[in-house]
Amino acid sequence: MQRLAAGVTVVTLRQGATDLAMTATALTSVSLHPPMVLFCVHTDARIREALDAVDTWGVSILDGEAGVAAERLASPGRPALGQLVGIDHHRGPLTGAALLEDAQGWLECRTQWVRNAGDHDVVVGQVLDATLGRTATGALVHHLGRLRPLGRH
Repeated sequence: MQRLAAGVTVVTLRQGATDLAMTATALTSVSLHPPMVLFCVHTDARIREALDAVDTWGVSILDGEAGVAAERLASPGRPALGQLVGIDHHRGPLTGAALLEDAQGWLECRTQWVRNAGDHDVVVGQVLDATLGRTATGALVHHLGRLRPLGRH
């Protein structure tokens, strides 16, 4: 599967005063009417546990300049508090989730359902809002076990 190039995103949610975030390469459009996406999260991830209490979350579709943030938020065992310290972001107006600035665009979503699939859970959410970020900055992809910027246009 590491040979399948995939776009890199960051999924975030706000639980009380705590921001939780994870890098995800498994984000897929599920439906256009209504707009829905899915992502996969490891069953023992902190953000997975928080999804039982919080039903809204954000997605930042990362651009080619976001490699450092994506690597940091993919690190297992990182502290639960302060995950976004030093990472430029703004708050989604509908969800309060942190949305990373180095992004091609952002989604704010509400969970529709969660199902187990082995050591991961599949989370499907309805898109509440979609916003374009700056354009023509390239993309960030995961390929052959590494994060790589994809050219500028």
